[in-house]
Amino acid sequence: MVGHFGLKVRMALAGSILFGFYAAIAAVAFAMYGQGVLPIVLLGSLLFVGFQYKFGKWAALKSVGAEDMPEQGEYQRIHQSVEHLSREMGIDKPRLMVAEMGVPNAFAVGRKGAGTVVVSEEIIQILERDELDGVLAHELAHIRNRDVVVMVLGQSIASMVGILVQFAVIFGGERNIGAYIFGMIAGQIAQVIVMIFVMAISRYREYVADSDAADVTGNPDAMARALEKISNGAERAQQAQQARGGRGRGRQQQQQSGLSADDQVGALMINDTSRGLMQTIFATHPPIEKRIEALRS
Repeated sequence: MVGHFGLKVRMALAGSILFGFYAAIAAVAFAMYGQGVLPIVLLGSLLFVGFQYKFGKWAALKSVGAEDMPEQGEYQRIHQSVEHLSREMGIDKPRLMVAEMGVPNAFAVGRKGAGTVVVSEEIIQILERDELDGVLAHELAHIRNRDVVVMVLGQSIASMVGILVQFAVIFGGERNIGAYIFGMIAGQIAQVIVMIFVMAISRYREYVADSDAADVTGNPDAMARALEKISNGAERAQQAQQARGGRGRGRQQQQQSGLSADDQVGALMINDTSRGLMQTIFATHPPIEKRIEALRS
């Protein structure tokens, strides 16, 4: 497994570059409006990040139709496992929720003391006990490592950089339709450039969460087997969707399939099933094969 030190050095480097972008925002604001604007930039940034954090958490849970997981009955063992793992990892037991996503998956939102872990009915059905424990530990690691907070911060910086570049172009020259169009394009390009570093951090954090899960459970092979089953289950669900002619289905059917919801919270999932032309650069997760290889090496 790639060592925590090496991964954290890479995350620190990418994080330093992101902070540099934020410092550039403050420097430009200072140059344009003077020292008095800096408190406004700081306060505005905090409010912007806070809104994205709160709204993002609510939207993620809403998009998959997550419901509180009963503590008794068929889910009792999951609650017991999470309570044990949380104690081992030194965090409070998070809120547990369950959802029918159409694919075997799980994700975590929130931070220490206010975290939520969502697991799909599908993942509960296909994983053995030790495999599911590995997935739960992976999600708890994200909460302990404040990964969601870090990702929201990075995405917020990317958005702020895009807005700043857009305004700078529009108000820095002649205010005509051409300037507005060019400003919008420049803002989008700037945001994409910053997001490259955000996505790099996202990929690093997955390796760290895998490693943490393997350490706390003492069973890296179970974590690897879980990733294999999750990946295969997602592929089968996508193939089934294509066979049904997914493009022609209505909104209700898309929600039932869970694939649309998975696309919306892909960055939070243990397995991001989204695909695209630039998936290598902008992927939120490393390839499943590399994660499995790292766990078994």
